[in-house]
Amino acid sequence: MQTRIINRRDLDFVLYELLDAGKLIERDRYRDHSRETFDAAIDSAERIATELFAPHNHKADENEPRFENGKVTMIPEVKTALDAFNAAGFISASFDAELGGMQLPVTVAQACFAIFNGANIGTAAYPFLTIANAHLLSVFGSEAQKSTWLPHLLSGRCYGTMCLSEPQAGSSLSDIATRAEPQPDGTYRLFGQKMWISGGEHELAENIVHLVLARIKGAPPGVKGISLFLVPKFLLDDDGSIGARNDVVLVGLNHKMGYRGTTNCVLNFGETTGAVGTLVGEAHQGLSYMFHMMNEARVGVGLGAVMLGYSGYLHSLAYARERSQGRPPLSKDPARPPVKIIEHPDVRRMLLAQKAYVEGGLALCLYAARLVDDETSAPDEKTRRDSKQLLEVLTPIVKAWPSQWCLAANDLAIQVHGGYGYTREYPVEQLYRDNRLNPIHEGTNGIQALDLLGRKVGMDDGMGIQRLAMVIDRTARAARACNSAELQRFGSELTDAFANVMEVVRNLLCATDKGHAETALANAHVFLEMTGHVVVAWLWLEQALIALRKLADTDALDRDFYQGKLQTCRYFFRWELPKTTHWYHLLNELDPTCLEMQDAWF
Repeated sequence: MQTRIINRRDLDFVLYELLDAGKLIERDRYRDHSRETFDAAIDSAERIATELFAPHNHKADENEPRFENGKVTMIPEVKTALDAFNAAGFISASFDAELGGMQLPVTVAQACFAIFNGANIGTAAYPFLTIANAHLLSVFGSEAQKSTWLPHLLSGRCYGTMCLSEPQAGSSLSDIATRAEPQPDGTYRLFGQKMWISGGEHELAENIVHLVLARIKGAPPGVKGISLFLVPKFLLDDDGSIGARNDVVLVGLNHKMGYRGTTNCVLNFGETTGAVGTLVGEAHQGLSYMFHMMNEARVGVGLGAVMLGYSGYLHSLAYARERSQGRPPLSKDPARPPVKIIEHPDVRRMLLAQKAYVEGGLALCLYAARLVDDETSAPDEKTRRDSKQLLEVLTPIVKAWPSQWCLAANDLAIQVHGGYGYTREYPVEQLYRDNRLNPIHEGTNGIQALDLLGRKVGMDDGMGIQRLAMVIDRTARAARACNSAELQRFGSELTDAFANVMEVVRNLLCATDKGHAETALANAHVFLEMTGHVVVAWLWLEQALIALRKLADTDALDRDFYQGKLQTCRYFFRWELPKTTHWYHLLNELDPTCLEMQDAWF
């Protein structure tokens, strides 16, 4: 099946050659699976995405949801697609079989979901949030909450949200003001307003399960006083059927630049008697619970950004192969026919950059998914612990790097199309607008940078960044020992680049210890860019080493595919990795340019 959602050969390469996902069937949790069942799930995802998600992507963009007579209305194709998604079991793909799930490895489930993201991210957002909502409840919910809500979330009877931000607080969660008042029956009544709530209101399912951050009266100030509550759109009767409408009211829909198929809501909790909710876990631990969902969402945001960039790349590649325009610089004879624009070196440059960003981003996101599998199902405790530490330090990068650089790929896809790319007749215009959200939501890229530099690199005495150093060093040593002089050189360059990262970490932590924390963190975004580029360079070198081995086999299939991997690795090391040297100098010199800029000088 040929689509412009993803290159299936590349997806198979990442899963089975780079990440060795086939070996997961050796673990107890996945013993009932095989390479065939993995491929069947991906085939099914590709079929449903192609037949039901992709066809209404543009229509949903042109006909965004409307708030009419107290309800949200949207094009019917959205529900049709989601019903098929749920019926095929994708909403519970990675959940336990006893809960009705497929019990697929997270790596494979994420590969499946990537395809839906690439086909129509606005429609895919509804189950995306629901899956993360269900994961949080499965870990922290009470037995009553799990038995009541998980079966419905995992069947698609209910969808889920996460309600964090408020109009006055934005990402500053310590300033949220929604309050929760305890009731004699053990429930709570919530009062407050939440902003930017994706999927906060719709008619796609019987009910919506809101997970809401709020403060219990008398709670400590700041983040230590935040609790988490489960607040349904509709209350349930004693027999579990849908009951009265809860006191959760849609105030309005936010009208967005892109991602228009997903409702984005302002919700009032408690306009009258208060929205009825139940406490999740313990009081005042809500933010730590919500981070379980947010971290999953952050990896998902990175994967969504990859797939929007990937689709744009495939569309621009097809366009470049089809569009005839101009002649080579040394052949100006007007009698000669125009060439396909892929013959122009600058077009090939833009396509190569896109390929480097999106295929590198896909490897990064699915590597993170593989770490989740290792953290939860590896047979030995050391592997589980190491994977958790490595995932902690990589999560901000997995969210932010694709959000920045796969958006850059979308920009290049428009440029390849020329004037046509700036029109709504070609999909690359919408793909760019859709992807522009990803550097913002689930914590802006700037927040991810502060998280990485201010928290993650020092967590567990720096064990996460040390784990990263070990896996990168293993690849660099393999490259230096291979039979390619070029990859040997790249191995040395990777070692030097990561040594720069570690030097910056030591110097910035030292500056923080000496009371210069503000200066040390002022350029955190540069540190995120630098570390992200080094990590993606590592993954490109891993891919190149595999390609080199396969090409050494005289009977190797897909020679052009593997040559493309080698050439893209070459591009990344020659064109992209050198950028990190400049970032290294800015960081090591504690450059104060941005910090010292004054308000009045603007």
